[in-house]
Amino acid sequence: MRKILLLSALAALPLLAAPSGPARADSAASVVGNVQPMNTGEDVYRHVCQGCHMPDGKGAVGAGAQFPAFAGNTKLQSSAYPVYVILNGYGGMPWFSGVLKDDQIANVVNYIRTHFGNHYTDAVSASDVAAQRPPVTPQE
Repeated sequence: MRKILLLSALAALPLLAAPSGPARADSAASVVGNVQPMNTGEDVYRHVCQGCHMPDGKGAVGAGAQFPAFAGNTKLQSSAYPVYVILNGYGGMPWFSGVLKDDQIANVVNYIRTHFGNHYTDAVSASDVAAQRPPVTPQE
């Protein structure tokens, strides 16, 4: 019995060393080990978005969830719309304002607006994202 308790305690040690704050998306390494940084919109899309929106950007439906397509999505015509959704979430999509940096959001928005059959040419900048970022209020 002691041997089982000791093995259980040893198995739990890595959990005690796990970081306690929210994971940042400076790189995928913060989530899954030694992986390349997410510097391009394609990198962010592959590591963060394509699990729900699919590699071809056509979205998915199943298990009670619906993930919208980026392919031919007219809501992408306004560059502010995808920035807002990424920062604040929408429906079942979580917000990423505390996870992705402004340049990462700008890069992924530009990526989805110029791929999957989309040809929008008005690029989003990191300062455009910063202007839409929700204000941070200090906690008392």
